[in-house]
Amino acid sequence: MTSAIQAEAARPRSAKKEKKPSSGKLQRNLEILVLAAPAIIVFVGFVILPLILGFYYGFYRWKGFGMPSETGEFAGIDNYITAFKDPTFQAAIGHTFIVVVGSLVIQAPIAILFALLLNQKFKGRGLVRTLIFVPYVISEVIVGTGWSLLLQKTGAVNELLSYIGIDGPDWLADPKIAMITLLVIISWKYIGFAVILMLAGMQSIPEELYEAAKVDGAGFWQMQWSITLPLLAPTLRIWVFLSMIGSLQLFDLVNIIWGSYISETAGVSTMATYMVRNGRDSGNYGYGSAVAIIIFIISLVVALVYQKFVLNRDLEGALTEEKQAKKRAAKRAKEAQRLAASEVK
Repeated sequence: MTSAIQAEAARPRSAKKEKKPSSGKLQRNLEILVLAAPAIIVFVGFVILPLILGFYYGFYRWKGFGMPSETGEFAGIDNYITAFKDPTFQAAIGHTFIVVVGSLVIQAPIAILFALLLNQKFKGRGLVRTLIFVPYVISEVIVGTGWSLLLQKTGAVNELLSYIGIDGPDWLADPKIAMITLLVIISWKYIGFAVILMLAGMQSIPEELYEAAKVDGAGFWQMQWSITLPLLAPTLRIWVFLSMIGSLQLFDLVNIIWGSYISETAGVSTMATYMVRNGRDSGNYGYGSAVAIIIFIISLVVALVYQKFVLNRDLEGALTEEKQAKKRAAKRAKEAQRLAASEVK
C-alpha cells in the first residue's frame, strides 16, 4: 500500500520534470524573438523589401514616377543583358576589383607594421594612435573635397613639387595614374580602421607566449613571424572580408573627387558610380535598379565564396563542445557507412 502511494506521488513530479525543459525552451525562444524583433523589422524594411522592389523595378523601363506597371514599359531581362553587354559597365567592374585587390595589398602590410609599432610601449603612443585613426572618422565629403583641391593640376601638391623643379602630373584626370591616386586616398582614409583591428588582435595574444619564445632565444621578428601573425590570422581574415565588401560598394569618394562623368574617362569608375550615372542621373530608374541588383549579386557571391573557403575555419573553431561532438559523431557515422559499403562490395 505504501509503495503504491509512493509510486502515485512520484508520477506528477516526473511529469513536471518533463515539462520544465520544454517550457524553459519556449521561454528562451520567446525572449530571443522579443529582443531580435526590432533588428528583424529594420532589416526587413531597409534590406529585404528594397531588394525585392529592386528586382521588380529592374524588369521595367521606368522613369521613377507612378507604378512601373502603369507608367513604365515591361522590359523583362533586357536591362540586365544591356548592363552586362555595356563595355562601360564591364570597365567599371574591372576598376572595382582593382580597388578590392589594391586596397588589400597596400593596406594589409602597412596596417600590420603600424600595429606592431603601436603595440610597443613608447612615449606618445596614445597620440600616434589617435592621429592614425582620425582620417577614418572624417566624413567622406570632407576627405573627397580636400583631396580634390590638393590634387588639382594647379593644386597645392603640384605647387610644392614645382619648388623643387618637378612638373607635377594631373593626378585626377590622367588615366595612367588616376587609379593609383584613388588607391592612395582610400588607403589613407581607411588604414586607421585596419590598424585598430590588428592592434586589438595583437593585444589579445597571451604575453606568456612571447616570454617563452624569449627564453628559447627567439628574436623580435622571429616572434612576430611565428607567434603574432598566426594568431592574428582570424582578425586579418575578418578585416579582409569587411574591406572587400566596402570596396565592392565604393561610391562616395569617387563621386566627390571625380564625378560620375570624369571617373569614366579617368579610369576610376566603379559599379556604384555607373549605377548612379545611368540610373538616377539619366532618369532611367528601372535600368539603375537592374544594375543595383547585379552589384548585390556580385557582392553576395564574393561574400559566400570567401566565407566558404576562408571564414569557415574560424566558424568551426567557434563551435560549442556539443556541436563539435555532434559533428564528430556524424563524421564517424559516415565513415562507418563507407566501411560497410566497401565490405559489401
